[in-house]
Amino acid sequence: MAKYNLEKSVSHLLRRAQQYSYDQFANQVGNDGLTPRQFIVLTAVAENEGLSQTDLVRRTGIDRSTLADMISRMLKKGLLARQRTKADARANSVKITAAGRRAMNATTAKVQKADTAVLKVIPKGKQAELMRILTMISAAIDAEEAEAKPAPKRAAKKKTAKKKTAKKKAAKKKTARKRR
Repeated sequence: MAKYNLEKSVSHLLRRAQQYSYDQFANQVGNDGLTPRQFIVLTAVAENEGLSQTDLVRRTGIDRSTLADMISRMLKKGLLARQRTKADARANSVKITAAGRRAMNATTAKVQKADTAVLKVIPKGKQAELMRILTMISAAIDAEEAEAKPAPKRAAKKKTAKKKTAKKKAAKKKTARKRR
């Protein structure tokens, strides 16, 4: 049986680092504050007022269904507001509310302390390198997702009212013939 070394597993080590980062966030923010993902969403929306939910998925890296659930809960808490976009009536535009901005502002310094605590576990001379590598991974993920993006769907042709009426008349004639 092949032996797997967790200490050399990229995915395992990244997960442990992420868990440590999450723990530092929780220690600073507390249980009653924003979650890390809520903070990320509020920050992304504050930086880009009126983002569509699709753009927010790209900006945050949070999957579509999870983000939709989060936004729904954040709307109920009054942290975000949502409306249909003018360009596409099917898309929602998300904006931060005054309450959302207050929550984000109250949390920002705590998040910065958590980030500092995470970086303290590695030597100062390696911190910039870690940030460079993490940024490189994030950019590679963005590029990969952009390449895998499906082609936009073509809108189905709408039948004109005349064609619909003609089809209805033909169907009525056919029904009338069957009855005879």
